[in-house]
Amino acid sequence: MKCSGLAQDKVFSDNYGVAALAVFEEFESPDDIVNMDVDDLAAFISAKGKNRSSRPDEIAKAVQSAARGSYRLPKTVNDSVNQVLSISISSMRALQSQIKALDKEIERQFVNIPNTLTSVPGIGKVFSAGIIAEVGDVNRFDKSQSGLAKYAGLIWNENKSGMFQGQNTRLIKSGNRFLKYYLCEAAYSLARCDTEYKRYYDLKFKEVSKYQHKRALALTARKLVRLVFRLLKDNRLYKPV
Repeated sequence: MKCSGLAQDKVFSDNYGVAALAVFEEFESPDDIVNMDVDDLAAFISAKGKNRSSRPDEIAKAVQSAARGSYRLPKTVNDSVNQVLSISISSMRALQSQIKALDKEIERQFVNIPNTLTSVPGIGKVFSAGIIAEVGDVNRFDKSQSGLAKYAGLIWNENKSGMFQGQNTRLIKSGNRFLKYYLCEAAYSLARCDTEYKRYYDLKFKEVSKYQHKRALALTARKLVRLVFRLLKDNRLYKPV
């Protein structure tokens, strides 16, 4: 509502990044952005983004263009929006700070838990800790990784009647939702870091025209279950193909 063009044009790669939040928080209205010298705006974005962007000038021009195309709110509404945004952003920063503190503590505690999951690219100590905490002793699943997949809720209901085989099937609703969350998040991270998993995710993404990401992510997580089971069962390191 405050600057509709910025949200619609996707100027920032992440509208919740530090530079984007600084723009939303520190400029009262789109007109303040438009009236600012573009070089000063570029310097502002660069400083708030901790000089991580290689193209602050381009971003500044895009931000001003988006601001020009944004609808204007009446002053009373604009003031209310600014107040709500300020409170929301403060809450987000507080939560982010708490998450960082928890992540550090998880990493500190995880040093005492020997494992091989951290050898997988993209699966750091936090995801590994979450998976191991929910799996427990992997030997309780006997020799079958399918038991672990069922425990995580990463198997599909059958959708058939007689000779009819349905094309759309859903994941079972039972299972450990926390383990499922960690496996899906780890699978998405792995798909960005590992060539084999990226290729598999992309293949599954392109196979359908609906629910592409959701389906590809679930299937990639199911593939990850087999890897997690084998690494924990054999206590061996991951070796990329």
